[in-house]
Amino acid sequence: DGDGLLELERKTYRISQPLLLDLTKRGPMAVLGAGGASRIVMAGPGPALLVTGDHQGTAAPPSVRPATWERERFPNINGLEIVGDHAEADGIRLVRTMQPTITNVAIRRCRTALHLAERNRNLLLADCHIYDNTHYGVFFDHCNLHQANIQGCHISYNAKAGIYSLHGDVHNVQITGCDIEYNNPRSVTGAVRPDLPPDAPQSAEIWLDASEGAISELSIVGCTIQATVEPGGANVRIVGSPQATAGAPGGAWLITIAGNVLGSQSRGIELVHAHRIAVSGNTIYDSQELSILAKNCHGLAVTGNTFSWRGDDSQTPRDGIRLEDCDGAVLSGLSVQRACAGSEERGAAIALVRCRDSAVTNSQVLDPLYRGIELEDCVRCRVSGNGVSDRRSQPKMLEGIRVVGTSQGNVVQGNLVFGAVRKPIEAPANGVTVDGNVIS
Repeated sequence: DGDGLLELERKTYRISQPLLLDLTKRGPMAVLGAGGASRIVMAGPGPALLVTGDHQGTAAPPSVRPATWERERFPNINGLEIVGDHAEADGIRLVRTMQPTITNVAIRRCRTALHLAERNRNLLLADCHIYDNTHYGVFFDHCNLHQANIQGCHISYNAKAGIYSLHGDVHNVQITGCDIEYNNPRSVTGAVRPDLPPDAPQSAEIWLDASEGAISELSIVGCTIQATVEPGGANVRIVGSPQATAGAPGGAWLITIAGNVLGSQSRGIELVHAHRIAVSGNTIYDSQELSILAKNCHGLAVTGNTFSWRGDDSQTPRDGIRLEDCDGAVLSGLSVQRACAGSEERGAAIALVRCRDSAVTNSQVLDPLYRGIELEDCVRCRVSGNGVSDRRSQPKMLEGIRVVGTSQGNVVQGNLVFGAVRKPIEAPANGVTVDGNVIS
């Protein structure tokens, strides 16, 4: 009718091309379903709903043009279901919008459920079901975006990633109170989906790739993030830029992962070229390869988390923490039980490789396979105040704490080590100060 309000009745609407909501021409708009009883079936390529504006500024009030407030503000989509019926069908695409708000919407069987392109500001996505899509649940696609809240959503069974950010310039994103599960191609009927190519890329529940862009000021808090195991898969994967440094912004930085339950994937948290990352208060379980893998990270704080393998004694423990080429990392107050990262020759429940100025402190490492804590080729690292114990009737821990390679200027001090089969503490005569440990 041209009044800016599209109200859908309790019906199924089958379309074969996008419904274009051009805010610049029609002014403020909303699409309202009948309390979830309205369905749009997208039987053609592209998004069922394409919402476009022309916002060129930031989220700061002085940067917003009067035309944006008059004609483009606050597009609202609420109370409907979108179902894909075409291999290239998408759910909703937002382009250059300001304050888009999507609530009480279900999107399934599309390629991508919510696609954010070009430039968007102040997204609210709440109380939605994003389920069973062949590529991504929420996709920040080379997008310039600040301020996005994703809260209270079920984001599950999306074959490549639940939430995916690729390059772009993305900042100030909060992902809170969501259930984000089974976002890989093996999660449907336990096998690779027949409608996906056999070379589908690695998957993740949350996958943030800023190797050619930037992502910062991100919080992942209070979510359940779990999956079925896929080779190369991760619950949370964050990739920054190799050019990023500890003292300069760029790539992936200023990120908090706190108070979540993560598990049942090849890797729990994978961090590459990221800096100023806090990982605290999480429960991480049943990671088939590693609970945390961090490579070339700066200023990483991993505190107050629990790590545990749920298998019985007849199964090889997994999980474990491994940091490679990291600088200024702190691992403290951890509870690590029945973990294994590596092999009889190398690795430990907590392993630092070629790290500098880092510390493993005040943690409990219980019943590990092979060894508890290992430093390899590390410089000025500290292992202090930890309890490393094998309490099994037939101990399997070979060494409690081991320092190997060309490590220099390290300290192993004030630890309690119990139950090692070979040596409680193994360290070279030079390059390591060993002092005040209790061995039993």
